[in-house]
Amino acid sequence: MEQANNITQIILDTINTIIGNLFSSIDNNLYSVLDKIAFINSDILHDKNFENIFGSSTTNGILLIANSFLLGFLIYYSIKYLLSHLTFSQVEHPSGFIMKLIIFGICMNFSFFIVEMFINLMSNISTAICSLGETLFNKQICFSELINTINTNMSIDISSIDIFTIDGLIKGILSVSLLSLVFSYSLRYIMIKVFVLLSPFAFLSLSLTNTSWFFKSWLKNLFSLLFIQIIISLVLVILFSMDFSSSNLFNKFIYVGGIYSLIKANSFVREFIGGVSTSVTQNVKSFFTK
Repeated sequence: MEQANNITQIILDTINTIIGNLFSSIDNNLYSVLDKIAFINSDILHDKNFENIFGSSTTNGILLIANSFLLGFLIYYSIKYLLSHLTFSQVEHPSGFIMKLIIFGICMNFSFFIVEMFINLMSNISTAICSLGETLFNKQICFSELINTINTNMSIDISSIDIFTIDGLIKGILSVSLLSLVFSYSLRYIMIKVFVLLSPFAFLSLSLTNTSWFFKSWLKNLFSLLFIQIIISLVLVILFSMDFSSSNLFNKFIYVGGIYSLIKANSFVREFIGGVSTSVTQNVKSFFTK
């Protein structure tokens, strides 16, 4: 009987050691990366390879294709205008179309600068929120500081964690949830770059009435992806504003709720203003249910 108990204890200690090493690895490596991909500014655009793909002038990259579309729009309108004299259909006046084509053609070629300013605007708002939290609570508002606060207030020692206790279970939920955030925000990081590459076509689509829907859809999706980091800033400030000095069960579940709200931030934004989904679990589930 005693031997069986010893074997059981050895198995439990081994499991706790393995999981403790996993949590320690996550704490040491994951959260600094999470801060970088969650809070995005215009630095995301200043990558040599990305700039080459976008194009530095009208003769290369995506801008070359977009300017080819501009010529295609002009040919399309010309044919449509000529046919309107035969079909007696209503067509936009040539002067109005030419004016729009010039204006949005210029916007198309300066779309990199326009999107850069837009990204910086959203970044400055989220940075201002975090700076306000730092001023009020004398703590850096970031994921790295959050996990240190969680471990301190929950009195969690990673080297001797017991996954079979309520503290160990909550720590496991938090670690898995934050790992899910990394995948979700990594997808968001890539999608922002994709929508930046689509920006020349989005501005050009405003030249024609029947293609203007593309710009509206593009803007809504890009705005929703950038607006998420404002929600992240607000949630982090709220978490740091709460008094977790007493390590009771209520406070521990509030932490879990705060992390869960970060996971659901994309869903909240989509329900509020629409946009593309960056929920990894939702995308994986939909893939297997098709």
